[in-house]
Amino acid sequence: MRELYPEYLFTSHGVIRASVPLMETALERARALADSDPVAALLAPYLEEHIDEERDHDEWLLDDLEVLGRDRDEIMARVPSPTVAGLVGAQYYWIFHYHPAVLLGYISLLEGYPPSTELIERLILASGYPRESFHTMIAHAELDPGHRDELNELLDSLPLTPELSGAIGLNAMWSVATFTRVIDELLESFPAAA
Repeated sequence: MRELYPEYLFTSHGVIRASVPLMETALERARALADSDPVAALLAPYLEEHIDEERDHDEWLLDDLEVLGRDRDEIMARVPSPTVAGLVGAQYYWIFHYHPAVLLGYISLLEGYPPSTELIERLILASGYPRESFHTMIAHAELDPGHRDELNELLDSLPLTPELSGAIGLNAMWSVATFTRVIDELLESFPAAA
């Protein structure tokens, strides 16, 4: 766990550093469609608020890594995995080439399954790392249940066509499968953890 946890934070950083730029891109596209698209018109205010809620979470991860003695510049210089790039890159495709609301399937993965406090406590004990290095995980355990509820309320309120609803669900499933590959690849590099 001691070796795995910093790599997990690095991998998470590769995903989370893209969250605000993805939502900003979806917001721009939603605003462009809003006059003729009621889903886009309702999506834009949600994204505006959620961007502010998610801002600097990537910095939190870098702070956690610094607590573990990792250098911020070295972390930023490392290349994220191609699977992380594929997970994030697909979101841009759907935003630009189908509909920005499809991003909600991806957000449902990131917000829908926060770590439990029990899991965090087990990880702190197993790793031997200080609680301060788990700041991001602890914060998301507290924040994400509310974010998940806000997202579910939005999804219930949107006048989704069957096709758009299906695309959001497809993205959620694809994102889960791809994020699972991200984690599997991470575990494969630490045979004892797997």
